[in-house]
Amino acid sequence: MFFRSPLLSTSLLTLPALIYSQSTLTPSLQSYNKPAPANGYYIDVADTAKGVAAPLPEGFVAYSIEFAYFPDFAGNRSEPNTFSDNLLNNLRDIQGTKPYIRVGGNTQDYALYNASLKTATFGIVVPSRSPDYPYILYIGPSYFESYETWPGTRFSHGFNLGKNGTVGRQTLLATAPLACKALGRDKLYYWELGNEPDLYKTSAQGVVRPANWTEEDYIAEWKSGTNAAESVFRRVCPELTGYSRNRWLAPSFAGTSNSLNDVTTWKDGLDSAHNIALDSIHNYIGGATQPGVTLQGTLMNHTKTTSSVDNLIALRNNLSYTGVPFILGETNSLYNEGAPGLSNSFGAALWGVDFNLYCASQGIRRVHMHQGTDYRYASWQPVDTNKTTKGTKAPYYGNIAVANMLGDLTKSEVQIKNLLLKKEREAAYAAYVNGKLKRVLVINMVAYNYSVPDPGKRPTSTYSFKLPESCSGIGVANYLQANGSDAITGITWNGISYNYELDSGKPKLLGNVTKNTPLYISGGVLNVELRDSEAAMVNLKC
Repeated sequence: MFFRSPLLSTSLLTLPALIYSQSTLTPSLQSYNKPAPANGYYIDVADTAKGVAAPLPEGFVAYSIEFAYFPDFAGNRSEPNTFSDNLLNNLRDIQGTKPYIRVGGNTQDYALYNASLKTATFGIVVPSRSPDYPYILYIGPSYFESYETWPGTRFSHGFNLGKNGTVGRQTLLATAPLACKALGRDKLYYWELGNEPDLYKTSAQGVVRPANWTEEDYIAEWKSGTNAAESVFRRVCPELTGYSRNRWLAPSFAGTSNSLNDVTTWKDGLDSAHNIALDSIHNYIGGATQPGVTLQGTLMNHTKTTSSVDNLIALRNNLSYTGVPFILGETNSLYNEGAPGLSNSFGAALWGVDFNLYCASQGIRRVHMHQGTDYRYASWQPVDTNKTTKGTKAPYYGNIAVANMLGDLTKSEVQIKNLLLKKEREAAYAAYVNGKLKRVLVINMVAYNYSVPDPGKRPTSTYSFKLPESCSGIGVANYLQANGSDAITGITWNGISYNYELDSGKPKLLGNVTKNTPLYISGGVLNVELRDSEAAMVNLKC
């Protein structure tokens, strides 16, 4: 249990908000396509994936869950959180693999083990540190039951590196056997030691290392801790010895320009034992309370998104000599758990589609979207609290759209290409399956705020794709839709709702909404008409 600061209750998803007329949700689609660029230029789409980033590994759409709140999301043996599991199964049914779950975050480095604790967690929020999660945190033996509730899911468990000295080492040695027994070969994704150690000297949540703490100091601590944990694994869980997943995510830095340098850390021998499986780094587009942060200028902005990701790609390129795959182990829209009205809006769902697909197009191998109870940017709220109602939130629909664009990564080689458009408030991508063009997706990120008085008629734009000669006939469009960029309810993907109230998060096809819309290809041109704040994916026959 946690002591939480009282906040105003926020209702997330209500059934009446999902009931719309056909005229509300259906864009003004033409039943035919003219072989001319509707907005003055064609979006050229190549026939093959030549020059596109390598095929993506399975489980690209993934999650990171705040360590303190993992029991909320997963439940326990007696009360498994089936709502959460339903949402994960939806994604499995699309991408072929249940999302990989990284259990970590700031509270990973606060957690101490108490063998006598009867509950999974006991935490106390210290508002001066953060109002959103406990700064004082204990976990008990039952914490590890939460790893039993989502069949077919793999997890990385985060160990505490922030608490150094005797107390930290005791927790590591006490929890390592519990973690390895809970996960074993069937559930283990990888291990992690420490969350964002490049902020240990500077974090607003509390400085835990001296100002003269260096990359070499971090490496020494990390190696000492991982060696100690691996010794426990060999003794308690010998079946993990030699297992390819019995390795680590590291260094889990917060970004590219903090108090420890990522490139220096690798060059100074972080992976000298060759026990790092994935090069994990974290990223947020901006901060929840940063001056000037807006939905239109910060999130619904392709230039802002590409600039943020390109910084990561530059780092990845500098570390390419390691041969270790590069992932985002924790990311989301705005750090400090997101901003209300921004991170929980439909505009953030559109941002999530753009961000994840751009990462895929640039060769980032997996993206873990961070989650937490009452977090404004969360894809779903797992339990009712005095702040937030249990339910599916807008960003989840962005996750669903990304998974559909990628398809089943266990059965096909899928590559994503960023298609260059002329305005920063629009983005488009092509998906190549086994080297051949199969899907295009376009996002209109011009904000339409329907909740303001007299919002006016919702504008539309038409995007003209010049397709290869092999593409002909009819494309089938799936739309990501809501009343506007500021909507937090009433969102659908191809006419489907994943609302908790309808069927506990399972897909529910609604009536009188846009679904499987035919778009005709004429003269090699596909025209896709979108209202402001809307996205569409078109399945092609090429």
